[in-house]
Amino acid sequence: MADRTKPMAGPNSHLEMGSLDGRSVLEFEDESLFSPRTMSIKNSSLDAAPHRSFYEAEEFGCKCIFSRTFNSIRRVMFSDKLNLLVPCGPLAIIVDTWTSHHVWVFFLSLLGIIPLAERLGWATEQLACFTGPTVGGLLNATFGNATELIISMYALNNGMIRVVQQSLLGSILSNMLLVLGCAFFGGGIVHSHKEQLFNKANAALNSGLLLMAVMGLLFPAVLHFTHTELHFGKSELALSRFSSCVMLVAYAAYLFFQLTSQKNLYSPVNEGDQTDGSSEEEETPEMSKWESIIWLAILTICISVLSEYLVNAIEGASVSMNIPVAFISVILLPIVGNAAEHAGAVMFAVKDKLDISLGVAIGSSTQISMFAIPFCVIVGWIIGRPMDLNFQLFETAVLFMTVLVVAVMLQEGTSNYFKGFMLLLCYLIVAASFFVHLDPKSIRYKRDARYTRLKLTDLQTSTIFDLKVSSVHSICLSISQF
Repeated sequence: MADRTKPMAGPNSHLEMGSLDGRSVLEFEDESLFSPRTMSIKNSSLDAAPHRSFYEAEEFGCKCIFSRTFNSIRRVMFSDKLNLLVPCGPLAIIVDTWTSHHVWVFFLSLLGIIPLAERLGWATEQLACFTGPTVGGLLNATFGNATELIISMYALNNGMIRVVQQSLLGSILSNMLLVLGCAFFGGGIVHSHKEQLFNKANAALNSGLLLMAVMGLLFPAVLHFTHTELHFGKSELALSRFSSCVMLVAYAAYLFFQLTSQKNLYSPVNEGDQTDGSSEEEETPEMSKWESIIWLAILTICISVLSEYLVNAIEGASVSMNIPVAFISVILLPIVGNAAEHAGAVMFAVKDKLDISLGVAIGSSTQISMFAIPFCVIVGWIIGRPMDLNFQLFETAVLFMTVLVVAVMLQEGTSNYFKGFMLLLCYLIVAASFFVHLDPKSIRYKRDARYTRLKLTDLQTSTIFDLKVSSVHSICLSISQF
């Protein structure tokens, strides 16, 4: 039995690698082992093996791609309850096409942008898992402000410069007071037994950049209201464009400083106290890097389409609801645009990652003030729109006081729910102020309209008087001739 089951190596016995029907098999060239029985077993085994043709492989690949695409759509569009508002976007387009109800178009497009902005922030977080904490924080701030920047580009292209200025200003105020206040309040309630800590040096750096932005906005406004321009109507615009270039250079230097010298910018301050065994597991992404990039592009396009309908309906909604355009631009639009930052900042604060919350809220305000506003000025310069840094005296004063209040709150490097509650109350005061605030350009427009109506009334009165005089004169002539 041993001789039949175990081949003997001899001079006439050796192994060769052969190929039969594309499969590697072992061929034995010893005559004692070659028999019709072994050959039949070999052939039957090869015939029983499944052969996958090219078309079956292609069908399998298509099914795999379809399955991955379906799972990606389900994960992005059906995994959050806020996505129930997505149909509001197509409804806004339908209402705008078939009717002229600007209020419905405004609110439907506003509600439709909310879930898209939230999903944009979620896709950014998925992409940040592949880039590291510092680049991830910058990505969160950048794509979190994509909604405001897209709305500003459409408004700027339509010549609505005040809407651009007020919406960007409102985004800064919303991030610094509403988003940061909710983060401090939520984190303080959950961790009421201790004071939450954050990196005081990074907060001071962002506060300094915000004060620099206030300086860039303050000087053109003061130059305008003191009537001290060297060339009236030109010096203010030239100063705004020069200051915008300087602010963009400063922001580029800030990014370089972040990426090179501050690589642990968004890491918690108490990270060194945690051991490897007690530290939290890193969050794993729910989609691949290229899926995140594709979804970022798709969501940005959808937000761009709805932003056009939103901007076109602002003035009609303001007239229909009798609400100032300033309140819509400063309060309502930024709340929608900051939906992603709002949810993310509160979530990180509840998880005791307050440095990331500050990176999202204060970092977003810094990016808008040092990049988005100067960028709009430069784009307006290119396309021939006189966009400047004169945000009017009232708006500039509100921004200056907001930056001072937040800088005082951040100087200790600690947070609690009372500080968050104070920031929320400050935001209520700002909202009430803009609700009763009338834009000076609107006042000037009404004044010009009233003057025009008076001139038309005088013209009509003088015309009627001339007609009466001429009729009396003609009657007198006819009597004299008779």
